[in-house]
Amino acid sequence: MNGLSTVLIVVGLFLVGGIISFVKQQMPKSLITLLSIAAAMCLVSGVLRLEVWN
Repeated sequence: MNGLSTVLIVVGLFLVGGIISFVKQQMPKSLITLLSIAAAMCLVSGVLRLEVWN
């Protein structure tokens, strides 16, 4: 596991926490959707960059 994949996964999990917080605060759905897309992209790119797949 290299540093960049770790950072991407941590940022993705941070954004997931933000999604949960925004849903509880009843923020606009478009903002939650945008945050969900960003979190998914961070998590997927972090997992795909893992050295396990090589």
